[in-house]
Amino acid sequence: MAERSVILVQVNPGETFTITTEDGHIQCIQGPAHVPMMSPNGSMPPIFVPPGYVSQVVEENGVRKVVVLPHSAEFHPSMHPPPPPPHVPHYMHHHHALLPHPPHPVYPPVPGTGELPPQFIHQHPPPHVFQEQEPRSHGRTNFIQRDERSLKMQEHLKKRLKDRQASGHTNNKLNSPPSSPHKVNNSSNAAIQNGNGKGQPGTGGPLKQKQIGKTKGSPDAEMGESDTESKKYDTHLSIGKPVVSDIQARSAVLSWNLPVSSQNGESHSHSPAAFTFEVAISNSGKNGKFKSVYVGEELTITLPDLRPATDYHVRVSATSSSIKESVSELVSFTTESCEPDCPAAPKLINRTKNSLSLQWKSSNDNGSKITNFLLEWDEGKNGPFKECYYGHLKQYKLTKLSPSTKYSLRLAAKNDIGMSGFSETVTYYTAGIVPPPPAPPVLVEAGVTWLSLKWSPPNGVSSDDSLTYSLDMEEEGSGYGFQPQYNGDELSCTLRNLRRSTSYKFRLFAYNSEGKSSPSEVVEHSTNPDKPGPPSKPTVKGKVHSHSVKVAWEPPKDNGGSDISKYFLEISEAVIGSKWETIYSGSQREHTCDHLKPGTSYRLRVYCVSKGGESQASDVMTVTTSAVPPGPCHAPCLAGKAKPKEITLQWGPPSVDGGSDITEYIVEMANLEQDERRQVYQGPASEYAVNNLLPGRTYCFWIRAANKVGFGPHSDKAEISTAPGPPDQCCKPVITCKNATSVIVSWESPACNGAEISEYRLDWGQVEGAMHVIYTGPCQSYEVKGLTPATTYYCRVQAVNISGVGLFGETGVVTTPASVPAAVSVLHLLEEDQMEISLPLSTCLAIQWEEPCCHGSEITGYNIEYGEKQLVTVGRNTSHVLENLLPDTLYRIRIQAINSFGVGPFSHSIKAKTKPLPPDPPHLECVVFSYQSLKLKWGEGPSRALITNPTQFNLQMEDRFGRFVTVYSGPCHTYKVQRLSESTTYYFKIQAYNDAGEGEFSEVYAFTTTKSPPASLKAPKANQLEENTYEITWEPLQPMKGDSIVYILQLAAGREFDQVYKGPETSFRLTSLQTNCEYRIRVCAGRQSQDSTGSQELYGPYSPSTVFSSQKQELVPQCADLTTELAESKKTLREERFIAIVLLCGFAVVAILFAVVIQYFVIK
Repeated sequence: MAERSVILVQVNPGETFTITTEDGHIQCIQGPAHVPMMSPNGSMPPIFVPPGYVSQVVEENGVRKVVVLPHSAEFHPSMHPPPPPPHVPHYMHHHHALLPHPPHPVYPPVPGTGELPPQFIHQHPPPHVFQEQEPRSHGRTNFIQRDERSLKMQEHLKKRLKDRQASGHTNNKLNSPPSSPHKVNNSSNAAIQNGNGKGQPGTGGPLKQKQIGKTKGSPDAEMGESDTESKKYDTHLSIGKPVVSDIQARSAVLSWNLPVSSQNGESHSHSPAAFTFEVAISNSGKNGKFKSVYVGEELTITLPDLRPATDYHVRVSATSSSIKESVSELVSFTTESCEPDCPAAPKLINRTKNSLSLQWKSSNDNGSKITNFLLEWDEGKNGPFKECYYGHLKQYKLTKLSPSTKYSLRLAAKNDIGMSGFSETVTYYTAGIVPPPPAPPVLVEAGVTWLSLKWSPPNGVSSDDSLTYSLDMEEEGSGYGFQPQYNGDELSCTLRNLRRSTSYKFRLFAYNSEGKSSPSEVVEHSTNPDKPGPPSKPTVKGKVHSHSVKVAWEPPKDNGGSDISKYFLEISEAVIGSKWETIYSGSQREHTCDHLKPGTSYRLRVYCVSKGGESQASDVMTVTTSAVPPGPCHAPCLAGKAKPKEITLQWGPPSVDGGSDITEYIVEMANLEQDERRQVYQGPASEYAVNNLLPGRTYCFWIRAANKVGFGPHSDKAEISTAPGPPDQCCKPVITCKNATSVIVSWESPACNGAEISEYRLDWGQVEGAMHVIYTGPCQSYEVKGLTPATTYYCRVQAVNISGVGLFGETGVVTTPASVPAAVSVLHLLEEDQMEISLPLSTCLAIQWEEPCCHGSEITGYNIEYGEKQLVTVGRNTSHVLENLLPDTLYRIRIQAINSFGVGPFSHSIKAKTKPLPPDPPHLECVVFSYQSLKLKWGEGPSRALITNPTQFNLQMEDRFGRFVTVYSGPCHTYKVQRLSESTTYYFKIQAYNDAGEGEFSEVYAFTTTKSPPASLKAPKANQLEENTYEITWEPLQPMKGDSIVYILQLAAGREFDQVYKGPETSFRLTSLQTNCEYRIRVCAGRQSQDSTGSQELYGPYSPSTVFSSQKQELVPQCADLTTELAESKKTLREERFIAIVLLCGFAVVAILFAVVIQYFVIK
């Protein structure tokens, strides 16, 4: 944060320092004075000085002072004070207090330097207002005249300041024009003005002179600026006199032309956007205080909010970023006169019952004397206004009015131009009379301790009259007379804290502003009696019986101020949740309660009723009636279902318990009605199971209940029968074997125990503890089929009737006789990898099975049926190979077992197919011969086999030891054998194989590689021997396997090569070459061999070309070497480019193949 500093602004005698505060007030400080300002960032505050003055900064003892001085008489025309820092603007015109002010205070007062008023706080304008002011150019004579005028104005100002201090600035405030509500467009107006108030020079006349020089010895000359910096202010700016048009009473239209700048005698025009114009106006003379009313870029504005019939003086100043400010001449005009201002409302000076005296003041006449006043009223009817006075007087008396009446009035002023608007409407009342006596108050509602009364306004009183009421009350027998109880403007009231059942007298008065009315008639109203207290607790009178009791009670101690009219007796059973019932109401104080339940507790209470209301209930008395033996029970009933030997009875308590809890029950039973009864149960339970009964029998039952008093009567008879029982246990079943797979089981019927047997159940199984039901029905025999021969079975029988299931009888055992074997359950074909020995799968099928059950006789063999019901018998094996079958044929195979009893049933059939015969070897041929590889082809098909091709091939080649070794195995029809020796015979044979197996090898094929050509030679060298004679040399090659080497040398002077030498030598001399001609030479090696067909020559590739030129002898060797190196470098570059292109093409082909494979096998 920047260091704060204190700046003292020195105000000279006769000068005024003006500060605009944030709230819009203007504070003027007269000199001599020192105003302390605090800078929060250490920078100078902007001090705006009037034209003809300069500001100087003086630092004394670390404190900086700002001194404002006028230019000296030695002011030179060619000098000008340097502009202030960029953020401090030059003089800006004085602004009115109500114009917008900058939003942020920058230089607050310095704490500790004295109590500086808050209006001294400096306001820093926004940065875009701080523009440098261009110098004003004028002659020396004009400046001297202006300085003399300034001195005179200073003397005049001193005198004016003294007058101001004496009058307290009142004249300025009274004579200043009203503030204009016109909004200034530019809110960046300066907030501090430093000048001489109304008497400061430069504000009262035209400002055409422009300062272009700098005062000698002035503080600004010490700023270090050179003469070259002041040359940019040689431009002269002039603005014409503004024109006033369309002058109205309160507005006028002001327009002006664009300023014209001149430099070195040449005039220049500018666009309107290059200038900012400020309009200042004064209504206190040409030397009066000017107020800025507009800042912007327009050339025509409307001056609003002017005062009628007033002289105004207006000037326009233009500012630009590059040209100094220019001020126009003053233009004067006078606004038109108009109708007067609205007068103030008339004031009431006296009133009576029938008159109102009014008085008023004149308003501003706006340039034309007021001739008459118009006073209107509503005649007291709150209706439209009508004229009641028209004249030049300023007072009037309204007579013949009604008392206590509201009248509304308004006033207007008139001059020769027109009528003003009406003043605010005022309301006044005439004096009135006391109201008539009101009607007596009426009782709304009465309580025990309160009375609610209401009344009506007196007759003949308007609803607009404001009345108050006073209510007086007198208590009967108190001896105090009437006492006031209420005073207010309401038409009702409630009096509280009164005595119960007491009579009170009331009277009512009405008041208004004139006085009190006569009292109303006296009326009498009484409070209600209170509720009586509760009667005494009821008591039993006499003996308590089982069905009745007599009770009595005493009256309440407090009857509430009135006699008891009736008593109410309530009764309720002493059970939680029981409701109270009224059994007596009357004036007697005793009552006999009958129709009660024996042995029951009852609660009784009493309450009474009088004119005051209903009392609280008395204390509760509890009484219990005496108990009796219980009543008869309901006949017992069957609980659940009856069992064959047991019956469960249940019963409920008697409907009448006699007023005492049931303690026990007695159950009696008899076989027949005439048989003697016998007790089977005695106890408190409500359920009992009677056992040891016979099934299907009917029994009679009775029940009695008992309480603490004794036993009650018997219940009605209940006849209940026992249920039938399940049958007895069956006897052991009789089993007869019908054959090896079926037996007949029979049994006898057991005792039914009272219910006919409905069905029998036969349990059967191979294990005694794990048998299951195989038959359910009414028959007494059953044939069991589908048994296994030579197997032991167990069985048992039980009987069932409607009562249940009887017990199982004894278990019977039987063993079935032996028989033929069972069918083979598991039969399957052996795969090739499951065989111990290799078999020709095209003519053989291997099967395997599991041995079935022998059914009591050992299996001796098996019959296998296949093909067209061909049967083969084998021994006691579990596998067999079917031979001599047809290749690629489908067979259906099934098998049956054999024992001493015969053949068993056939197993299920399986289908098996023999494989086709292995394929024959294809014909092998060599399609491409090379000196180090052979490309072989066989069969008919694509070079690259498809994956679905079932046939594959095995290609073998004889090695140096005479053994054939596999060099390729796969589905393809071509193969390239590489890394072979030249001119060598190789032997091959081929074999085809598929799922059927491997075929036979073909005959042996012999293929011979060709001879290899010689290698490529390096570029030959050309050495100049003589002029136009060169010796060409190249590297030699060794003989290849005894074959001699020959060389071919070619020479080219243009595009085509010509052979110039062929032989075994490694050098050749060229002669008769043309001078200054370019030649190319190349060489290749050839191989000469002898065979049965004769002599053959095999040539290798040509070497790179060597370029040379036939020149003078001293330059030939060097040129040849250079051309040779150039040719070699070009060849190397071509080879590298060729390799790069081949690699790029290879990668592209591989990527396409991968995409095709993924599309075909993965996506599809």
